[in-house]
Amino acid sequence: MNLTDFRTLGRSGLRVSPLALGTMTFGDPSWGADEQTSTEIMSRYLEAGGNFIDTANAYMGGRSEQVIGSYLGRHPGLRDRLVIATKFALSMDPTDPNNGGTGRKAIRRHVDGSLSRLGTDYIDLYWQHNWDQHTPLEETISTLDDLVRAGKIRYVGLSDTPAWAVARMATLAQWRGWTPIAAIQVEYSLLERTSEGELFGAARELDLGVLPWSPLANGMLTGKYTRDNQTPAGSGRGIFVGQHLNERTFQILDALRRIADSLGVTVAGVALAWVRQQPLVSSTIIGARTVAQFEANLASLDVNLGPEHLAELDGLTAPTLNFPAAFLRNFGVPAQQGATVINGVRASV
Repeated sequence: MNLTDFRTLGRSGLRVSPLALGTMTFGDPSWGADEQTSTEIMSRYLEAGGNFIDTANAYMGGRSEQVIGSYLGRHPGLRDRLVIATKFALSMDPTDPNNGGTGRKAIRRHVDGSLSRLGTDYIDLYWQHNWDQHTPLEETISTLDDLVRAGKIRYVGLSDTPAWAVARMATLAQWRGWTPIAAIQVEYSLLERTSEGELFGAARELDLGVLPWSPLANGMLTGKYTRDNQTPAGSGRGIFVGQHLNERTFQILDALRRIADSLGVTVAGVALAWVRQQPLVSSTIIGARTVAQFEANLASLDVNLGPEHLAELDGLTAPTLNFPAAFLRNFGVPAQQGATVINGVRASV
């Protein structure tokens, strides 16, 4: 597979690469990548044929968007070939209650700020960064529809939003004739699969694209963490992986290494391929702090897992889903189907 094997985003007509370039690390050498390295990563992604760049207003305090904007300014004619996605909702001024959230005032302020930093007059995909418990969903989705009609944004997506809110917003948009929701963005990896319950169900029924973030579980699935070395050099997100430093994770890593060795690829390549090969996934967000990390992630496109590999990894990492998932699997389906097979589904008895 190549970055030029484009896919449409959900039910929309927007064509995107199978790997999106995540830029949360761009613009801050103390934690991520300095501007020169960020530029090199972006150039390498574009040279390989990628067209999908994901950022946010709050990444590095706006610096990530500025790095992208500077790059676009140095490459006239490039902008319209790219799908640029950014986000709103996170506050950039902790003293101002109306700076964050998904209300009309905050959204209108932040879309203009993002447009200025990106050096463009439109955003291809505008994500709600996360759900705002204080703002009516109607206010958020109607404001986004206004921005589409004003030509400031093209498509709308929802990141880190409960399934009930996704379904409600998508339905409101449909009923009111507002801009439809194109996709959802969720944390998803071999170590975090709980979104397969309600969120994937919503995406399937509503024809939404799915973009996983953190497909390597903050670096836990790169292969650098072992039982004997749980704080490897370069573990910049060590604070986020502590919850995964347990025997179950190392058993998953053992399986990843076996599969990687059999295919002659890396552990990270196998982990990324598993995410990419999930049926609902439109594009997977990959990030990097170095060009070498980016190249390693890009190489995952050459990895194609067979049914036996997918089955092994699925079995090892099966998530515990919220009610009523287990109830339906263990009682509801058997009670409905008995000993029959329907649409290929056999009841567990």
